[in-house]
Amino acid sequence: MIKKAILITGANKGIGFEMARQLGKLGHIIIIAARNETRLKKAVQELEENQIEVKGLLMDVADEKSVWNAAETFAQLNLNLDVLINNAAILDKEDRSILQENEEMLLKTITTNSYGALRVVKAFLPFMKSPSRIINISSEGGSMTDPVGGWAPAYCVSKSLLNAITRHLAAELFTRHISVNAVCPGWVRTDMGGAGATLPVEKGAETPVWMATEAPQDLTGHFFRNKKQIPW
Repeated sequence: MIKKAILITGANKGIGFEMARQLGKLGHIIIIAARNETRLKKAVQELEENQIEVKGLLMDVADEKSVWNAAETFAQLNLNLDVLINNAAILDKEDRSILQENEEMLLKTITTNSYGALRVVKAFLPFMKSPSRIINISSEGGSMTDPVGGWAPAYCVSKSLLNAITRHLAAELFTRHISVNAVCPGWVRTDMGGAGATLPVEKGAETPVWMATEAPQDLTGHFFRNKKQIPW
């Protein structure tokens, strides 16, 4: 096995933490990023207790300055990235109607879920190897093919934008041999997904872990769920 350096945003809990755990258990170097310093340190400690080689990186993807500061801190680790996983995202509990929601909620959601991922790519692109891979954790709620489900419209719009960003990044980074994909983990039992979700967190992490470690490099510019391509 070739040891890879893998950066995962929003990785102090939920799917992000589970991806870090699974990839770390495979022997890769894991860098987990989160905006809450206390929770970040706790997550790093828990992973270290499981004999995982891990570094913590304080970063709020919704704050441009925080992202660039995190990149400067990362530079001190003298690592180059094989994989960047944009996992950090928010879903507001009041996100119920595109007509009734205020602009602040929509802007906050898009800033975190869409622009946040793009900011991270821009800031960490100098550290990406050739070849390497960027994985954007999306949702079928952002699909332009599936029927609109009527749930969390601001979140769904932000994931549609993330999917569009994914396609454009894949096109622009093709000549640098950096694959870019979007992944839908499914409805997962996390703080965001809720206790009624149909999938355990281990299943939600399965496809991005596969993509980070086994998926062919030429599968760039596509949307995946359960290790299979799905429509945009």
